[in-house]
Amino acid sequence: MKHFIIAGTLLDCFAISNHALASADLAKAKNCIACHAVANKLVGPAYKDVAAKYAGQEDAEAKLVAKVIKGGSGVWGPIPMPPSPQVSEAEAHTLVRWILEQK
Repeated sequence: MKHFIIAGTLLDCFAISNHALASADLAKAKNCIACHAVANKLVGPAYKDVAAKYAGQEDAEAKLVAKVIKGGSGVWGPIPMPPSPQVSEAEAHTLVRWILEQK
């Protein structure tokens, strides 16, 4: 029984780390990292800062998915975020969930 619990826990950890890796790879593939980094502000805010700003907001994912797809301005300063037509809605949800997990 203990072996099944340990194996299940390891599989859960592997799935979580694969999700994080896959989302980081998706951010790279969609060129998000040209303007954003996990821990540091580049052109746009650091992902950890986005996660902190939207922590606890029920509609955070929907708001941020819309910004990824349509672009936005004024929240993080004068530099606007351009629309990202290369990112599908499903990919935007994956990216935003990953961004909101950053600490």
